[in-house]
Amino acid sequence: MAPASARLIDRGGLVAALDRAAARKVTVISAPAGSGKTCLLRAWADRPGQTSRLALVQVQRDERDAQQFWLAVLDAIGPGTAAAGRVEPQAATPDFNARAMVDRVLSELADAQDITLVIEDLHELNSPEALAQLTRLLTDLPLQAHAILTMRHDVRLRLHQLRLAGDLAEIRAADLRFSGRETRDLLAASGITLSAAGAALLHQRTEGWAAGLRLAALSLAGRPDPERFVAEFSGSDRTVSEYLIAEMLERQPPDVQDLLLRTSLLDRVNGALADLLTDGSGSERILLELEDASAFVVSLDPERTWFRYHHLFADLLRLELRRRLAEEVPALHRRAAGWFTAHGRVVDAIKHTQAAGDWPDAARLLADQSFSLTLDGEAQTMQALVQNFPKNAEHPELALVRAMGDLSQGRLDQAASELAFAEAHVQATSSDRRRRLLVAVASLRLSLARRRGELAGAIEQAGFLASPLTEQPDGDVALGNDLRAVALMNLGTAEAWTLGLSDAPDAERHLREGATLAREIGRPYLEVGCLAQLGFASLVLHSFATTQRRCREAIALAERYGWGAEPIIAPALIMLAANLIWTGEFDEGEQWLERTRQALETDTGPDITLLLHQTAGLLHAGRNRHQEALEEFTAAEYMGSQLADSRALATRTTRWLLATQARLGMVDEAHALLAALDDESAGSGEILNALAVIRLAESEPAGALTAVADVLNGTAAVFGDVTVIEAHLLAGLAHRELGDQRAANQATERALDLAESDRLILPFAITGSRELLEALPGHATAHAALAADILDSLHGSLPPAKRGSSLPPTGELSPGELKVLRYLPTNLTRPEIADELSVSQNTVSTHVRSIYAKLQVGDRSAAVRRARELRLLSARRTR
Repeated sequence: MAPASARLIDRGGLVAALDRAAARKVTVISAPAGSGKTCLLRAWADRPGQTSRLALVQVQRDERDAQQFWLAVLDAIGPGTAAAGRVEPQAATPDFNARAMVDRVLSELADAQDITLVIEDLHELNSPEALAQLTRLLTDLPLQAHAILTMRHDVRLRLHQLRLAGDLAEIRAADLRFSGRETRDLLAASGITLSAAGAALLHQRTEGWAAGLRLAALSLAGRPDPERFVAEFSGSDRTVSEYLIAEMLERQPPDVQDLLLRTSLLDRVNGALADLLTDGSGSERILLELEDASAFVVSLDPERTWFRYHHLFADLLRLELRRRLAEEVPALHRRAAGWFTAHGRVVDAIKHTQAAGDWPDAARLLADQSFSLTLDGEAQTMQALVQNFPKNAEHPELALVRAMGDLSQGRLDQAASELAFAEAHVQATSSDRRRRLLVAVASLRLSLARRRGELAGAIEQAGFLASPLTEQPDGDVALGNDLRAVALMNLGTAEAWTLGLSDAPDAERHLREGATLAREIGRPYLEVGCLAQLGFASLVLHSFATTQRRCREAIALAERYGWGAEPIIAPALIMLAANLIWTGEFDEGEQWLERTRQALETDTGPDITLLLHQTAGLLHAGRNRHQEALEEFTAAEYMGSQLADSRALATRTTRWLLATQARLGMVDEAHALLAALDDESAGSGEILNALAVIRLAESEPAGALTAVADVLNGTAAVFGDVTVIEAHLLAGLAHRELGDQRAANQATERALDLAESDRLILPFAITGSRELLEALPGHATAHAALAADILDSLHGSLPPAKRGSSLPPTGELSPGELKVLRYLPTNLTRPEIADELSVSQNTVSTHVRSIYAKLQVGDRSAAVRRARELRLLSARRTR
């Protein structure tokens, strides 16, 4: 097989574009060196069916002689015209008349049949007189004549009249760039085998630049590891650098070369920054001219104030900078760092301080800005900056930054170690920095205490942040606001995690205050964090509908800022998943569960991971996959053991773990786990329910009834109505096993009554209550629609809720309104509904008016349709 070479490929779409453009009077092809202008012309000239005769003029480098240029034009169009009898080319004369020469060219073009004048490298024509006459020629071209001009940058031709008349076509660098598919075609034509990812990376690095791709193809020939070559391919590659130096850099004037080299150490540059690095002025004008010239300079904003260099060109410039001005590079980085610091661009400032090798200064700057970077949602950027420090860097302030990173990724033990190291060195710092460091340490300790479940410690640290010791002078008002907002978020979160009714109002208040303050001070990342935790805190005080709405609002805000898959939003993601699972939306709940997993890929902390395993276990249990549920609950149990104070969450996990063991026949294991619990946990309603499941698994229904008795009579502490619903269902199963169907029906009806307001389905699925529901007499239940939905779900046929349908913020229906709503699909009149519910007709009418208002409908049939969309009514006929 012949060696690979960079072959031409069919770019039919581009050739067709030039064919359409060539139908205009004048076509301009303007693009940098190596963009494929000549290859395009060649392909167009050689295309099948080409009828136009081409008159080709190649402008010589730095052509300043107008007479020589026009003689070349005349010679090119001579064959096939009235001047065809000439044998010798036209000679120069001392009395050259440019206007007369143009008239002669126009005359010969008029005599030609379908001719296209092609002038290549017009940017080399440096004769103002020749350019002025060329403008006249192009404007006055005969009807049957056309012109195609190629150039590396725009030439000052006054072609505005042609543009306005629609007689001018333009093909630019962007049009000539290779697409991803064309890049793959070029590699294949050159005999190079490269993976799809490798080809995509090569296309990205070259930005579709034709010469760069062909040079890469040539360099790839015979390489034993082409994937590695592509990964390392840059403008410093010998073949590329030689081309760029010859065709791009050395063609620039000395002052432009100096600007390009000195500013190449920047990812982006503007005029002021370029002036600073070159000790000059007028840099913005040069950058604008370079962009206009398509000289591998790209503007980044509509106002054309910021610029960057083509990736390969930037690589070459940095290589040349190290070769020519190596001793000046650190000072250039320091200048850039100072400019970025003064203009509030702290990440760039830190990067350039690091590049200058000023590691202590970089550590202080990063420590000072790490809090703001974290609150701006740039925790990952901050950790990337940490990685740039030497491995043996032991700056105490850097330990604070590392602690922040460890906290954000759930590495709590490492965070504690870094914090201890930093705190031990605080007293050795200057007094002006000591206060700031103490505040930073306190803030991090607050976050650590909260994430470890040390609720008392979190509250103590929150109090410290509000103490006089941490009051900020006037210059640090922003820091004080940031700290207060963080303290409110962590305090509210710690209170919410107690899952207690007494703490829930405080948790909600603190999180709302934190979100409001974050919004006022322009900290959307912190606002998202507060709102995400507010969704979790809603679980204790509010309905499932309220919790779900709050979670979706937090997620929507996070997605607006691009944080929809980051750990900050995980509490809202997991609570939304859990809400959907509790209401029987297993498939959608599983989707949100997967999104939570993705958001937690970089966070292994036990707190939120515990919720993830709990919720996954509930999903499996609801689908009757008890072995998978057991694995998830076991993992959640372990995560709970890593938290200092997680009694409420741990009790819930243990309750489901015990019940799952019993349902799998692991009764001995369940008894062993039960025996290990302390008296307070063993007496909770959740554990009593689990004991009832164990008794049912042991075929002891009477023992199951005894176990749930304290739950049903209200003497056992419970976590919300869910526990009571489950207790009624377990009692119903026990009564049924004892042969008391009437008592079983009554227990099932009580469970339905409690589940009605939130439309809960999961308790019925987990307890295996299908037969209880099927045994209910249809005429004897006030919850036929809910029972139908639950049975649909247990049979795997529950229709999904209509996406996008949700109650307005004030549209939650009260329990009384829900009861009336159940009768609206029937033929019963309002008086008859009142009789069924044993309430007055006025009460029914009041509820109906409220239902219409909350569902935003105007009549009974519309209310029924809307309620079915919202899954407030069964979609099938009730029994």
